[in-house]
Amino acid sequence: MTYIQILYDVADGIATITINRPEKMNAFTRTMIKEMTDAFDRIDADDNVRAVVVTGAGNRAFCAGADLTPEDGKKPFASEDPVEDYSDPRVRDGGGLLILRIYQCLKPVIGAINGAAVGVGATMLLPMDMRLASKSARFGYVFARRGIAPDGAA
Repeated sequence: MTYIQILYDVADGIATITINRPEKMNAFTRTMIKEMTDAFDRIDADDNVRAVVVTGAGNRAFCAGADLTPEDGKKPFASEDPVEDYSDPRVRDGGGLLILRIYQCLKPVIGAINGAAVGVGATMLLPMDMRLASKSARFGYVFARRGIAPDGAA
């Protein structure tokens, strides 16, 4: 898979995933979910990788949360198709799917937080094995102030 919104690199047994949308403060998208999930699949399959570092490009933000502007004219994360069965994968939000994938990673995952980690940007850090925050790191949940439901409708 070719990555558009993340950078993926392996050096000296360490895989580095860089959320790479600094012009949007690394805001989270459906494309990013697919790319990061694929990267974690590659990491688990590569016996030469011993650990993973996840960071954000630039110094303003690790991840500023979900990008609420539509990609390709589509709704950002919602589907209007009804869900008949709660085992339907659409019941779990995309951020939740990525967070579950991080939790299931077979290698230690380190979050290197630079700048803001907001919403899903903060939530994705929770299943990581270790979190290292720069002096400029800030964490927050602003759902109520934005009038939107929290990650996973929690």
